[in-house]
Amino acid sequence: MLPRIGFIGLGIMGKPMAKNLMKAGYRLTVFNRTRSKAEELAAEGAAVAESPAAAATESDVTITIVSDTPDVEQVMLGEEGVIHGARPGSVVIDMSTISPAATEDIAGKLEAVGVEMLDAPVTGGQWGAIQGTLSIMVGGKEEVFRGCLPIFEAMGKNIVYQGGHGRGQTAKLCNQILCSLTILSAAECLLLGAKAGLDLEKLLAAVSGGAGGSWSLTNLGPRMIRGDFAPGFMVKLHQKDLRLVLDLARQLGLSLPGTALVNQLFNALEGQGDGHLGNQALIKPLERIAGFEARVPKQD
Repeated sequence: MLPRIGFIGLGIMGKPMAKNLMKAGYRLTVFNRTRSKAEELAAEGAAVAESPAAAATESDVTITIVSDTPDVEQVMLGEEGVIHGARPGSVVIDMSTISPAATEDIAGKLEAVGVEMLDAPVTGGQWGAIQGTLSIMVGGKEEVFRGCLPIFEAMGKNIVYQGGHGRGQTAKLCNQILCSLTILSAAECLLLGAKAGLDLEKLLAAVSGGAGGSWSLTNLGPRMIRGDFAPGFMVKLHQKDLRLVLDLARQLGLSLPGTALVNQLFNALEGQGDGHLGNQALIKPLERIAGFEARVPKQD
């Protein structure tokens, strides 16, 4: 029999991930701070819990995916947190992106009450969550990872064990450096092409398949030139990740000038009230500096 799963956090990423688990045959008990977000899953057969602790009580494996380190700490260790409901021998999987040091601390507190923990942040955006093609970076005990691998396979395609507690989170922060700088490179490419008078759709067709191609260029480039800034991954969440990257770099005495630049450009977006936009909106502050927009003509 498949393990029972508690799923906490039904946002842009969490809801489709939970749906994919249900499609794979897992029985879910879900919790979301805004209860209305759980109604769609309840209509499809999920049970709805009144607290994270209650979701964990009903589950063999409890998955969390929420916004930031304090949110995970509250969900895990708060008055109605997972730690108060999870049974000894059960597993907690945190798929949020948070501080590696906080992850190690939470894992130690759960282990003290007999509960195992994996940190398993994801990348691939909303599209990957919907399609079940996420990349998942996992930290924790390897035997626990092996036991949970079928659960990960219901949500992702590229699942890589990274090592002990916090290593999944550290790998995700490395990933966010790549995401940040490839989005920046896509934006600068399109700005130069636009200023020089190129057809931006033809430019994208030419460069996306070459040595400079990237996921960001292929998937976000077309949205940039259409002025489509709907979020697959919001600026404010990407910015939260960059703060974690730069905090870790500071602890290690490491300079990451490219990442710091993207952090500052996102600061400009947030200062303009655009933190809710998708991270492809990184092109907007560059356009303001340049005094023109990289857009294709709108179709009638």
